[in-house]
Parts: sequence; structure tokens; C-alpha cells
Amino acid sequence: MRWDDLFDDLESQIEHERGFGDVDLRAEEERLRLGRLSVRDRLMALSEAHGKRSRYSVPIALVTGETLALRPETFGKDWVGGELGGRGPRSAYGLLPLASIAGITLQRDAFGESIAPSAGQGEGPRLVDRIGIAFVLRDLCRRRRAVEVQTVAGGLHGTIDRVGRDHLDLAVHERGVPRRDELVDHVRVVSFSALVVVRL
Repeated sequence: MRWDDLFDDLESQIEHERGFGDVDLRAEEERLRLGRLSVRDRLMALSEAHGKRSRYSVPIALVTGETLALRPETFGKDWVGGELGGRGPRSAYGLLPLASIAGITLQRDAFGESIAPSAGQGEGPRLVDRIGIAFVLRDLCRRRRAVEVQTVAGGLHGTIDRVGRDHLDLAVHERGVPRRDELVDHVRVVSFSALVVVRL
């Protein structure tokens, strides 16, 4: 009878230690997952938590020191797009290179939402996840869409004439006028590394 008690005691100790091992393993897996999170992942989690129809916006601190409200909607490889607030009575759609984001201001509940596992984490990358900002800027160039380009050196308004590997050529002209050679003040070559926001 004493042997049975001894084996029962050993068995319960092993089960107890195995339970602690599982807890330690889950904690380590969570630490590894959090260590792989990027700013892009955190913005995606906030977007998923609030849904596409939500008016929730995230206060974004830019490398220029300016803060703007972003309702993140689209996520590329190195950029995020969404509705921008905080400038004038109406909002505009904008593209932000992830490198232009200096920080994100989160309230307590939003902090937890931003580190939650993404619903699509187990899936493979989607096409938009591989699209870089140069591709999107080339599309705006092809459409001859007037844009406001904010750089670390200031703001410009015009039409994108061409997009290279690491820069764009912006034909600078007044707002509300079409891009015509005689109306172009000058062409500015803008390095992607200086690009902060492109407002549409």
C-alpha cells in the first residue's frame, strides 16, 4: 500500500511539473511573438479590432514632430494608407511610409488591442503585403493624380511625373490647376527617405 502512495505522489508531482512546463512554454512563445511585432503589425491589429466601418483613428507622431490622426485601412510592405484627420474641416486619404512614423499614442484599451494576435496571422502573405510604396506612387503617376507631398523639408503640391527606385519627380504647381508644362513652377526630385506623407 505504501508503494501505491509513493507512485501516486510521484505521478502527481510529474503532472504538476508538466503543467508548469506548459505554462513556461506558452509564456516563452508569447515573448517570442511580441518580439517579432512591428509597427505595421500593431496598426493592423488596431484596424482589425475596430473594423473597416469604425471612425476610430490612431494619433501618429511623425518624424517631423507633427501629429496626425490616421484611420488605418490598407497596409503595404513599407507603408500604411488610410483616412487622415487633423488638417482642415475635411479629412483626406493619405499614404505614410512606415519609416516616417516616429510613434503611436495609445490609450490603455488600445494598447492591449495593438498587441493582440492578428486574425490572419496563420495565413500566408497577401498580395498587398508585398507591394512597396514605389508601386503605389507609380500608380498615382500613371493616373496623373494631383497630390500634396510632405517631406522632412516641407510640403509641396503637384503631380508625380515619374517614380524611380528610391525617389520620385514631382512637377510642382498650384492647387486646382491641371499639370501643364506652362503651369509647372519647377520639378522636385524627392527621395523616399525624406517622404513623410502623401495626401490625395
